[in-house]
Amino acid sequence: GELAKNALVTLRETVSGFLLALALSVPLAVVISFSALARRVLYPILLGLQSVPKVALAPLVTLWFGIGEWPKIVIVVLVCFFPILVNVIAGFEAAPRAMLDLMRGMHASPWVTFRRLRLPVALPHLFTGCKVAITFAVIGAVIGEFVAAQDGLGYLILMASAQSQTPLAFAAILVLTFMSIGLFQAIEVLERRIIDWRL
Repeated sequence: GELAKNALVTLRETVSGFLLALALSVPLAVVISFSALARRVLYPILLGLQSVPKVALAPLVTLWFGIGEWPKIVIVVLVCFFPILVNVIAGFEAAPRAMLDLMRGMHASPWVTFRRLRLPVALPHLFTGCKVAITFAVIGAVIGEFVAAQDGLGYLILMASAQSQTPLAFAAILVLTFMSIGLFQAIEVLERRIIDWRL
């Protein structure tokens, strides 16, 4: 019962942070991909932020947002944001030059070119970024719970270790492992359903 209750907390933080990172990174990737100015201005800033160790930011995030679920969600967003962003940008830039020239020759509007060519090409890259990010998301949630939490599997591992309850700590680690695998597999299933032309 204790494992299940804390696992639900960690799962909620992980999924919430991942979805928020997805909602922020995909539109920003579109802006950076199609605007040279945005790429020159934003990309170096984002790269610099990515270089900051998230473990070092975790105490500050907890200080700013207090003790609750929000600090953990923010850390998950920070961990997930960059892998999704980079992969989506790479996907938009992977459209074959010959196909782009053909679309221009047919006088296709930028929106049609985006919807019919760039987006389908970018989708596999998006899912690659999501699969990398979802495993990082679990790690991010646990980092947040290690710093300051009152529940969650990270908190449970700390408490079990402090009280020499080794079986409970290992059980929590095992649940975290299965959670990561399950979330990864869920994204793979979604990928197969959405990108049916790859099957």
